[in-house]
Amino acid sequence: MDSLRRRGSGAPSAADGPATGILIPNRIPDQHQTMNFSSSPSPSSSPGISPVLGTVILTLAFVLGFPGNLFVLWTVLCRVARRSVTCLLVLNLAAADTLVLLTTPFFMRYVAGGQGWEFGMAFCKLVHYFCSVNMYTSIFLITAMSLDRFLAVSRPFLSQQLRTKRALLKTLLVIWSLAFLFAIPMPVYRSVFPNGGLFYCIPFHSDPKHMIFQYLMETIAGFLIPFTIILFCSLYICWKLRSTAFENKSKSRQIILSIVVAFFVFWMPYHIVNLIQVSGALAGEESLKKALLDVVDTTKPNVTAFVFFSSSINPILYVFAGSSNIQSDGLNFMAVMLEKTNSEMPGSRGFSQPRRDSPENKTLSLST
Repeated sequence: MDSLRRRGSGAPSAADGPATGILIPNRIPDQHQTMNFSSSPSPSSSPGISPVLGTVILTLAFVLGFPGNLFVLWTVLCRVARRSVTCLLVLNLAAADTLVLLTTPFFMRYVAGGQGWEFGMAFCKLVHYFCSVNMYTSIFLITAMSLDRFLAVSRPFLSQQLRTKRALLKTLLVIWSLAFLFAIPMPVYRSVFPNGGLFYCIPFHSDPKHMIFQYLMETIAGFLIPFTIILFCSLYICWKLRSTAFENKSKSRQIILSIVVAFFVFWMPYHIVNLIQVSGALAGEESLKKALLDVVDTTKPNVTAFVFFSSSINPILYVFAGSSNIQSDGLNFMAVMLEKTNSEMPGSRGFSQPRRDSPENKTLSLST
């Protein structure tokens, strides 16, 4: 167990990402080090510019992502009259990203303020819990988008029967419930500890098995299984419609593909580092253990930057996807783009604003 202690007890350094911390101090004080089995980089492995870099990253993520996601929410709620399944899933994705971006001011204060964690134990757990919920919600929503398109292509009649208001609400309820459930280990394995007169919100694993469980669950449930489903759906759709000109021009296809690629690019490095950290905990040879954990110490601050930007990039992707409509439609360009997903297949029908004469269980539009 002592072999898993990190070196030294100097000033806290940058480590861990939104699922475990965000370029923030991450060192357990001397009196607690025997109980810490999570990664805590040594001072020598964290360059002096990390607080500055962390502040810049968080500021850019907030400035670009927060108003961008609010714009998406406003567009879908106020400007889109006929909402497809893709449109409503995009709405929930923007809501999840907005939720996590609301935590950035607290992390910016933590990184740049030099006063440690000033917001107490409960808030330490809460903001990191929101970050973990965002990770699971995002990937589950993206998986739902892929499955929706898969059914529309492989089982179009079944897809029309399933695509109802009630079915969609049940699906969203399951997605959010699973995300809140799978994120529970985050507040459980995070705590506030004193060091040098200050307090730090850091990972805390009383046993190496706890750290292995947390990071393996994040990687398997939050990445490997969903992306296996997404990859299968995408390959099947490409094979099935490889010669269809309509599919190549599909707006929803462009939106979903860009979201999938962005999530993969930003999150895969984080999960690779997770697996390296788990391998370090399981390694029997001390030199191998030390080498693997040193890799984690060096790379964790970098991959966290990619992770946090994942909550900010989607509105930018929507702008590129709808760029052809900006000049003609102005601020309505996104509404026009999203409404086009209602008419990408013959016979598709949109999910309109509720009306007195409309059935309660109106069929949603195809989103392929």
